[in-house]
Amino acid sequence: MDLEYLREERQKWLQWKNILPLQEAIKNLPQYEDIEVKLGDSVEIILASLSATQAKQILDTAVLMKPWRKGPFHIGSLFIDSEWQSQIKYNLLEPHFNLKDKVVGDIGCNNGYYLFRMLTHAPKKLIGFDPSALYYSQFEFINHFVQSDITYELLGVEHVEFYEYKFDTLFCLGVLYHRSDPVAMLKSLFKGLQKGGELILDTFMIEGEGEMCLTPKGRYSKIPNIYFVPTINALSNWCHRAGFESVEVLETSITDANEQRKTQWIDGQSLEDFLDPNDTSKTVEGYPAPKRVYIKAIKSL
Repeated sequence: MDLEYLREERQKWLQWKNILPLQEAIKNLPQYEDIEVKLGDSVEIILASLSATQAKQILDTAVLMKPWRKGPFHIGSLFIDSEWQSQIKYNLLEPHFNLKDKVVGDIGCNNGYYLFRMLTHAPKKLIGFDPSALYYSQFEFINHFVQSDITYELLGVEHVEFYEYKFDTLFCLGVLYHRSDPVAMLKSLFKGLQKGGELILDTFMIEGEGEMCLTPKGRYSKIPNIYFVPTINALSNWCHRAGFESVEVLETSITDANEQRKTQWIDGQSLEDFLDPNDTSKTVEGYPAPKRVYIKAIKSL
């Protein structure tokens, strides 16, 4: 697969009429001095001596890039209160990984919130994959201040196995249920790992001891492209069929309105609109409400 050709073609996405204004706004941002970056629950960028004009320019650029799904971010006095409180997922997973001196990939990285958080672990290399010109632009906006050496690729999970590096650790959070062939996707991730490498993945799940999955006829929680929602045993079987030697369940969690909710930084609906108003244990379609399982799968040495 010719990744260089794909890169060249996808750079043209940044000239789309809805994306070009975002790119121009980023280029027009001045270089700020005395920047301090704090990578905690919020990716916080502290700017000294910020003028009212500069603050408005930052605000206008951030608003231009809505919707902000992942975060939160602070830039000076500006608080980008993203739809997802992504620190909840990150803090849940952080005790289960060690990224020091490792080549790390985040598949479906959105605007890079998790990648910025991972900088504190001193990895050898951080690479994000997401074929979204909007999220790429959001990443560039934040990275204008953070000034990290994170690599952001406008590529998808299907390109990981052909990538120039093999990965020590791959994160794939909230992607698997969007794929019509989950085993093929897991095989691609498997091929992208070094021997002994690890995959940290989360996906929707349903309760049950059997090896089965929910296959929504139409939408699931108002999301159109949800194909399979497995039991934990079915997910484990998928991983083994893809070649992984072992699968460890790290956590399970129910998505609630504390983690995902509508804010002024998104357009449209959020979790409260996706659940049955009379029974929040069900989606509006009558399926079990979203619950996630977090796993670590290991490729043998």
